[in-house]
Amino acid sequence: MKALHFGAGNIGRGFIGLLLSQSGYEVIFSDVNQALVTELRKRGAYTVTLANEAKDRLQVTGVTAIDGTKIDDVAAAVAEADLVTTAVGVNILKHIAAGIARGIEKRIESGGGPLHVIACENAIGGSTQLKEHVFGHLDEETKAKAAKLVAFPDAAVDRIVPIQHHEDPLEVTVEPFYEWVVDESAMFGGYKPVAGVHYVRNLMPYIERKLFTVNTGHCAAAYLGSLRGYETIQQAMADEAIVHEVKATLKETGAVLVAQYGFDQAEHNQYIEKIIGRFRNDQLTDEVTRVGRSPIRKLSPNDRLVKPALQAHERGIQPVQLAKVMAAALRFVNADDPEAVELQQSIHDKGIGQTVSHYTSIPEGHPVYGLIIESYEAVANQR
Repeated sequence: MKALHFGAGNIGRGFIGLLLSQSGYEVIFSDVNQALVTELRKRGAYTVTLANEAKDRLQVTGVTAIDGTKIDDVAAAVAEADLVTTAVGVNILKHIAAGIARGIEKRIESGGGPLHVIACENAIGGSTQLKEHVFGHLDEETKAKAAKLVAFPDAAVDRIVPIQHHEDPLEVTVEPFYEWVVDESAMFGGYKPVAGVHYVRNLMPYIERKLFTVNTGHCAAAYLGSLRGYETIQQAMADEAIVHEVKATLKETGAVLVAQYGFDQAEHNQYIEKIIGRFRNDQLTDEVTRVGRSPIRKLSPNDRLVKPALQAHERGIQPVQLAKVMAAALRFVNADDPEAVELQQSIHDKGIGQTVSHYTSIPEGHPVYGLIIESYEAVANQR
């Protein structure tokens, strides 16, 4: 069995590639990083270290790689694969779509069997977005055939893989915890399960539970930690005042999730505590700049801060803490992050009011807009 995985970075190797290999797949990585491609081809193996006290080491074997810039090689791999997955970042999906589309055409021509393409991205509906990009490269006749041959089930993925540097370019360190949930309702019957993947008929509760707990909590720790001058999430989460604020944030999102999806309150509280424990894992070193990067995306209407805040407001809950985290995001300064630079330039040129309404799509006069503006002034004193 062959799995083609787009993205040979830390998440690709330390999470998705690891699980695919453990399920018996020969894993073919597609990447534009020539150094990684060369090493994977030459060695056919790498090591994943778990960030626990024992520093458990897992050997991944039977892997190789192709140059993601060579569309014919990508297409050939898609045509022959039993499974295709991605971990490239949702903004990169459009760039890999042409190769996948050509591979689907070759698969149809050769009479290949059904194929699942799963985008393992930190976004809602990643596979659906990828399908739109891919189908944009197909003619109408091929689209009709592809719809019967290729499925794009959405997924929710969760594993902390911090930026890291090793002498061995293929070695990667990951936290022990992981979650990979796939929408089984969008899959063809008779699929081969990947060990460690949780297949569900209704994915949205799991997507939003992860987004509004793990992602919201993580960025809350980053932005609040940045205000106080901390460089890592672990330093920030060693500050009990920040822990208290992160928990308060997740109490607000938790109220929305319990009301929306009927999660058991006690079980969700335990889930929050587990997430807090993961953020405090002192075996990891996760930089605030990594977790806080792309603040414009994180402040967008359907992402981890604005969406639960508006849902909380609709349910009669004042999202005071979520507004505070958004205010901290608006004060996030990182000269190496284009979105952070753009956000600060907008505040300088247009003022905080127009910036908030522009990037969050929350209109002036809305109660949540007022909470953000009020918090923006208040958090300045925490610097």
